[in-house]
Amino acid sequence: MELGLSYWDIFLAEGIVILGSAVQGSIGIGLGPMAVPLLVLLNPVFVPGPLLLAAMLLTILMFGRERSSVDLKGFKWAIAGRVLGTAAGAFVLSLIPVDHLSLTFAGMVILAVLINASGIRFRIAAWSLMTAGTLSGFMGTISAIGGAPMALIYQDQAGPRLRSTLSAIFIIGTVLAVVALIIIGKFALRELLLAVMLMPGIVIGFVISNYTKKILDRGYIKIAVLTVSAISALILIIRYLSD
Repeated sequence: MELGLSYWDIFLAEGIVILGSAVQGSIGIGLGPMAVPLLVLLNPVFVPGPLLLAAMLLTILMFGRERSSVDLKGFKWAIAGRVLGTAAGAFVLSLIPVDHLSLTFAGMVILAVLINASGIRFRIAAWSLMTAGTLSGFMGTISAIGGAPMALIYQDQAGPRLRSTLSAIFIIGTVLAVVALIIIGKFALRELLLAVMLMPGIVIGFVISNYTKKILDRGYIKIAVLTVSAISALILIIRYLSD
């Protein structure tokens, strides 16, 4: 099947995914907010389906690395919310014209940045986990950026607990999102091939994170992620308005 990509497109896409995977593997989130705006600027075909499926490989690897630290009780409530959010996201995505997707992605990125930069603290409880899970499912299905709400809930937890719990939630959440995309006709063979093409970058980024996670867990990288994400989203908005 012809994917319509140049070697340069593939090279840049892999580089973007490597960077985003290394960041997420280190601090628990980062692949979506960093990669989505840049991939959309490069070629919108990578988002949301291909990146979602490729990202599931990263979450599986992260879960396997730190599975003993998972918050099982919180996981159950978050998944319940994720199911609701995924259904809502799929419905909205089925109504959005293709030429409006770039602006939608930019809005989701900015929302993710604001949530993570807000400094708001929420108690880990059934209501907060289900609410965050719902918003996470909605954002993840629409734009492959669903980590921010859950990271907000777990932001004060130890690195292994944050990374493993979010990874467990994202594994199930990604399956739900991909199934929803298939149902509404937004994921087919082309998206599968694109996802497979991105997976080498996922693996390389994960390997890098094995060496950087202890250093970057609560360091300056989070500021860098938010900054790059915000700038990329603004570029998307400017590009959309100038078309």
